Amino acid sequence: MAYVLLRLLVNALAIGIVARLLPGFHVTNNDLGTFILIGIVFGIVNALIKPIIALLTCSLVVFTLGLFVLVINGLMLWITAALLPELLQIDNFWWAILGGIIVSVINMVMEIALGQNNIEVRRIE
Repeated sequence: MAYVLLRLLVNALAIGIVARLLPGFHVTNNDLGTFILIGIVFGIVNALIKPIIALLTCSLVVFTLGLFVLVINGLMLWITAALLPELLQIDNFWWAILGGIIVSVINMVMEIALGQNNIEVRRIE
């Protein structure tokens, strides 16, 4: 349960940072509740829709050597904005792709900083 709440807060923080950085992202209310609600919907979209899209576009991901994952991340933000049109507006799909890249980088950095990644470094002697 704590992991789910932590992921929710990291998503809300990432979307807040993206909304501050990119002029193509518009959040109607810049309060914590709005960002948490957007983070909840974004987490649900990532949990339910992203695996299906990734499975359907697996050949494109392999063909582009993984770069199509950036398009999938942008699509997840685009879907989130479509589900919450009164809270989150994205001007066009390119802003969604750029926002997806930034959200992915922020999530990766936060997972490393909070110790949520399960990467173990072992020395070979």
